[in-house]
Amino acid sequence: MKLKQIPADFVVEEVSVFPLDGGPYAVYHLTKQSLGTPEAVDQIRERWRLPLHAISYGGLKDRHAITRQWLTIRNGPKASLQFDNVRVEYLGQASRPFTSEDIAMNHFRIVLRDMAPADIEKALGAVDEVRQFGLPNYFDKQRFGSVGWSGDFVARAWCLGDYERALWLALADPHDSDRSRDKEEKKFLREHWGDWAACKQVVRNRFRRAVVAQLADQPGEYRRAMAALRRDQRGLYLAAFQSYLWNVMASQWIARHVPLEDRFEVPIGRWSFTFFRRLSPATSDEFHRTQIPLPAARCGIKSGPIRDLMEQATAELGLEVRQLRIKYPRDSFFSKGERPLTFVPNNLTVTRDDDELNAGREKLVLEFDLPRGAYATILVKRITEDHGETELL
Repeated sequence: MKLKQIPADFVVEEVSVFPLDGGPYAVYHLTKQSLGTPEAVDQIRERWRLPLHAISYGGLKDRHAITRQWLTIRNGPKASLQFDNVRVEYLGQASRPFTSEDIAMNHFRIVLRDMAPADIEKALGAVDEVRQFGLPNYFDKQRFGSVGWSGDFVARAWCLGDYERALWLALADPHDSDRSRDKEEKKFLREHWGDWAACKQVVRNRFRRAVVAQLADQPGEYRRAMAALRRDQRGLYLAAFQSYLWNVMASQWIARHVPLEDRFEVPIGRWSFTFFRRLSPATSDEFHRTQIPLPAARCGIKSGPIRDLMEQATAELGLEVRQLRIKYPRDSFFSKGERPLTFVPNNLTVTRDDDELNAGREKLVLEFDLPRGAYATILVKRITEDHGETELL
């Protein structure tokens, strides 16, 4: 099975009723292709010469897709912009910035290609189960893009107060997605870690260079150098760690409540988590009511089975729940809130057809709406989990 064989195979659009009520915030639709949201925003900011935190948006949209989302710019240009695979369409003015809370839902159109008839039949059966029982509301691997070859989380070391380890992971840990220049700079940093004068002469990436320059001026001051990391990037590190812990908690909750014959394991990134095929009526009702808090020292859950799961998940990584907080810099912190254990796609339709890109094979076209924060790729994993490896092009 092939997912995202071409960009048009994965289309997502934010749906919102964000009010254009006048004010200092210029409102836009951002349409992009084959580019992540942070990268697109950086390029917009450079072209319009905007301050670092002038742009607000609600969600991080997939790089390997065609996506349309809302964004606002305080005192932004009342104009549109187009370059490469990015289009910014000016809509009007608003009294406040756009945030994730303004996303009513996300609409998806996804094409699954290169499927055999038997795989199509199994996927259609799985779709029927999803319609009836829903599926786990896991964070998918896009959330964990900051985790490199080490498998360690920047935020884990950060919570432990090991600022040098946190910075090493942020600056020098290799990633599969690294481009050639990034590979060279990271290799140099690993080989010359601590020789900041030499590193300053070599490192050109702006994200890494700001930290290296800080350490060249104040060698050994790793704690202070954490503040030289971009705040939005620090936020991604915290989100990745918190999301992983949430997934572990949800997986354990499902494993404890679903019989072995009705559950299975699915890889998400470098880990595997428990999915369910079917649920009893009582379990289904309970699952759809269950909210699991985002793990953090200030989550407010002091005892009970969910607290036990949180303690277990953090202990496996050498931490206690009380340590899930950031002491420095103080502008960084874990999110507080709850996430539904399960979700059910709305308006889910499935069309079966011949695959025009893969002779002799078939395709499935899925269209559906998801609540804010749910991952469409989790649905794809659910309905293709027994059909061999997914080829992501």
